[in-house]
Amino acid sequence: MMSQNNNAGEKSVKKIEVSWSEAVRVWVRVALMSFGGPAGQISVMHQIVVDEKKWVDEKSFLHALNYCMLLPGPEAQQLATYLGWLLHKVKGGLVAGLLFILPGFISILALSLCYVLLGHLPLVQYLFFGLKAAIIAIIIGALIKISSKALRNKFLYGIAIISFVCIYFLNISFPFIILGAALLGMVYAGGFGSVQQMDGEHANSTARIDRKTVRSSISIALIFAGLWILPICVAWFFRESEPVFFQEGIFFAKAALVTFGGAYSVLAYVAQQAVDVYHWLLPHEMIDGLGMAETTPGPLIQVVQFVGFIGAYRQTVSMDPVLGAVIGSVLVTWVTFIPGFIFVFAGAPFVEAVRGSKMLANALTTITAAVVGVILNLSLWFTLHTLFSEVNSYDRPFLHFDYPI
Repeated sequence: MMSQNNNAGEKSVKKIEVSWSEAVRVWVRVALMSFGGPAGQISVMHQIVVDEKKWVDEKSFLHALNYCMLLPGPEAQQLATYLGWLLHKVKGGLVAGLLFILPGFISILALSLCYVLLGHLPLVQYLFFGLKAAIIAIIIGALIKISSKALRNKFLYGIAIISFVCIYFLNISFPFIILGAALLGMVYAGGFGSVQQMDGEHANSTARIDRKTVRSSISIALIFAGLWILPICVAWFFRESEPVFFQEGIFFAKAALVTFGGAYSVLAYVAQQAVDVYHWLLPHEMIDGLGMAETTPGPLIQVVQFVGFIGAYRQTVSMDPVLGAVIGSVLVTWVTFIPGFIFVFAGAPFVEAVRGSKMLANALTTITAAVVGVILNLSLWFTLHTLFSEVNSYDRPFLHFDYPI
């Protein structure tokens, strides 16, 4: 926490000593209250860590949040990791980040088991059907909220429209859209200046990196990178007998690195690939998985766990489908969330050093604008597949109204 030294007339930093047991209890509490998507989750952390416990002040909290918003991945989980790291370094970040994920993981694993074992029961079918209308409203609400903040001028509106056209009509992959948006932002910075005005703190922010910090950051990055790819290597070894695990490991590891703009931005990419390319699940099942993630604690991106579960349940060859589904669920969760720890523990000094870069700021701004177009595509995709049981083409999409009887 920050305190003021009035005798010296200058601000000084005084760190509050937080006991390990108290910190763990608070992170458990945060995890169990982490409903409502990233906005609600960040609000809960602010209320408990800043307002109630006063472990960090407002400025430190916002600084951590701004850093996490720069990164791919679930920003709320990364913020929990960052705050835990501020209090107890790596072990604090690990506990805060893992506890943030754990309740959602357990909940979705239990719901996924019910889904495949009891999903034929009418009560279960009506339950998931009732969630779908709420999911459409939530996604549209997120689209309106993000677009109101991200699209501040005609250039950014143009980026959003181009992004939507590319993914909806041209079927261009999500990572290429993100890369193209970033390049456009950097080109704009070189020729015209800032796409969107930065605030004074970010525009003038600089940081010094010493050799010790560099060595420590590289060491931590290498350790977590090794942990990240280890299960993928194991899956590669068994790829001939069980190819689905290697496919899921590679795909979701790649998806974890392009999740700019939060979970909604990457869900269209995941849905497109999981449904149309890998055939792990059906469109309405993707919507059911999103309903699980929306109504359980933890990050919304935890929906990928359901995708991995159903894909492995259907495509395992040499083992019990339920066992394969549980393995797929764990594997997908692992490769999705480990990069967040890498970025928080190892990336902070480097990101801080370039925070005032005009090119970086433009790239991130145009990526956010592109994400608006991607979320619009997601909204349309989910709406069509929720309301209509058959969606065969763009020129004749409405064939049968879908209701669970």
